[in-house]
Amino acid sequence: MPMTRAGVCFGGPSPEHDISVLTGLQAVHALTDAGRDPVALYWSPVGAWHEVPADIEASAFSQGLPRSASAVELTTGPNGGFVRAERRRRPVPVDVVVNCCHGGPGEDGGLSALLDLAGLPYTGPKQHSAALCMDKLAFAGTAQAAELHTLPLWLLTEQLPRDGAIDALAQGPLIVKPRHGGSSIGIEIVADLATARALAKSSPLLRDGAVVQRYLSEVVDLNVSVRTWPQLRLSAVERPLRDDSSIYGYDQKYLTGGGGMATAPRELPASLPPQITEALRDAATAVAGLVMARSVMRIDFLWDGADDPSGLWLNEINPIPGSLSWYFWSHEGDSLVDLLDDLIAEALAAPARRFVTHGADGAALRSVGSIAAKLA
Repeated sequence: MPMTRAGVCFGGPSPEHDISVLTGLQAVHALTDAGRDPVALYWSPVGAWHEVPADIEASAFSQGLPRSASAVELTTGPNGGFVRAERRRRPVPVDVVVNCCHGGPGEDGGLSALLDLAGLPYTGPKQHSAALCMDKLAFAGTAQAAELHTLPLWLLTEQLPRDGAIDALAQGPLIVKPRHGGSSIGIEIVADLATARALAKSSPLLRDGAVVQRYLSEVVDLNVSVRTWPQLRLSAVERPLRDDSSIYGYDQKYLTGGGGMATAPRELPASLPPQITEALRDAATAVAGLVMARSVMRIDFLWDGADDPSGLWLNEINPIPGSLSWYFWSHEGDSLVDLLDDLIAEALAAPARRFVTHGADGAALRSVGSIAAKLA
């Protein structure tokens, strides 16, 4: 039986491009070392696809497109997939895609939709799940509707928030976040609502939408990872260790220790009161069902440090987490290849998405007469 060949996608037109490269190369090198012969598929910041050698290092991407890159294209349709951008249009032999793209269209459902249209199985969330997870406003509203304990969050525009929300936000400081995005990129703490609105107008990271909520200076970050194959599993709870900055930001997550998020300082497992651990795990299980979790995700919480679970709030979810959350599962005894094998097995076991065309039988087209008559 021929070996399944995985194509690992990483990079992408996203502020999280560089971190995605690191996650993708970790996966490529782990699969290579295990004799799996993966295909490394690099998505450039301008949206072009390239195949790169499987032994490539991160430094090769620091100045732009690596010299060893060769152009490929992702085609949709009945015989879709990756093909080499040359006269013969030879297909790139990929049976399943490992999605390591953080942020932007790689994580918000755009790439999922393309892979569905191409007929390629893939890891990570399906389109609808990804879109829900990466829209902070939609995710918060969905969680509130499911009666999960969250902090109030509002859409930020020149007109919004208003009425009662204005009163709730009258006392700063406030935290402003991109409505779509992750990795703490673009998150700012501001003194008041007027400053928040000015920031939303000026920051390129907030042009696609911004949300605002009260900033709580004394809360603690708590995170847990969820896996869905062969059954739902929750990792131990992590407490990231902040430096003296006010938020657990991009630099602390990814630029500490030289190994990306996998080497960021943390307490794992976190030392927590049993009732807090229980409440967090119950909430994480509920979230996994709510968002149709798939592959591996990370769910983030905020905690006020007290024993009462009323001081534990669901914050957000990361559908394609940094390093694929392997550091959680390494603590459980799994290698990165073990994790990747599960993600790939789940992707191959899922039936291909079928697009329904019921009702598109030509009746409406036959009944309209000429288009010219419609324009008269």
